[in-house]
Amino acid sequence: MKNLLAITLALVVGTASANSIETEKKSVNAEKSTVTWKGYKVTGSHEGTVALKDGHLEFDGDKLTGGEFVVNMTTIESTDLEGEWKTKLDGHLKSDDFFGVENHPTSTLVFKNVKATGKNSYEVTGDLTIKGITNPVTFDVSVYGSKATATLKIDRSKYNVKYGSGSFFDNLGDKTIYDEFDLVVDLEF
Repeated sequence: MKNLLAITLALVVGTASANSIETEKKSVNAEKSTVTWKGYKVTGSHEGTVALKDGHLEFDGDKLTGGEFVVNMTTIESTDLEGEWKTKLDGHLKSDDFFGVENHPTSTLVFKNVKATGKNSYEVTGDLTIKGITNPVTFDVSVYGSKATATLKIDRSKYNVKYGSGSFFDNLGDKTIYDEFDLVVDLEF
């Protein structure tokens, strides 16, 4: 009877251990990682950067399983302008017309579902929070060694970023700024 109890206990503990997922969190080096944005308007585009505050990717062995990131919105800036025009655009992006960084100094992205699509490729669905508003986003991530890249297309109208948006205002003509903007993320961890 003792042997049967010991064997049963060993099987239960062994099975529980075999079924548990060992997740390793790998912190992202915020200083070496980059987030580049590009916004589009009828008459052209602007691009720039915004800095990561912190973040991590989660792995089961070498397989990506999760992640979470905080972006420092107070660092948003344009890189395609100089002087007075740069100062004006950077200030405008930080204002309530766009990202309202005084009241919303950070944005977050939390991975909710990660599906492998190839050897180093994944489709990720996550919750993106901008200006306190959370919406799901789906994007592709590639992981190579200690680096990862992702490209996201974000619809700013879903986050109450209204300025110059044809979704909120009529008759903007060539002053229209398109709702979707691109983010290109290069991570080092």
